[in-house]
Amino acid sequence: MALTPEEWVRQHFVHFLIEQKGYPKGLMGNEVELRVGDKRLRCDTLLYNKEAAPRMIIEYKAPTIQLQQKTFDQISVYNLLLKVDYLIVSNGLQHYCCKMDYEHQRYIFLKDIPDYENL
Repeated sequence: MALTPEEWVRQHFVHFLIEQKGYPKGLMGNEVELRVGDKRLRCDTLLYNKEAAPRMIIEYKAPTIQLQQKTFDQISVYNLLLKVDYLIVSNGLQHYCCKMDYEHQRYIFLKDIPDYENL
């Protein structure tokens, strides 16, 4: 795999989640393909729970890409299929983490990325 700017962000962010936030490496999948009919989508990183159900979707952009509504729209499409508890977008410089509130059909921006034990 080529070390594109987005890939650089992914590698460093995954390392941060494992080393600083206690996320189990074995429960993380990268470049996970999703299918909607004939359309193929790709999640940058999925965090699974111990029962192998998706818990978090993480989408990366290159550091030169501003995180805009388009990025949140992209990750929201993935979540229509997966219905996870958390969404994260990062360009390596800015990070946004949201906790899903399905009861009220919204997401809540968190001040920090939670430690794995607090998910």
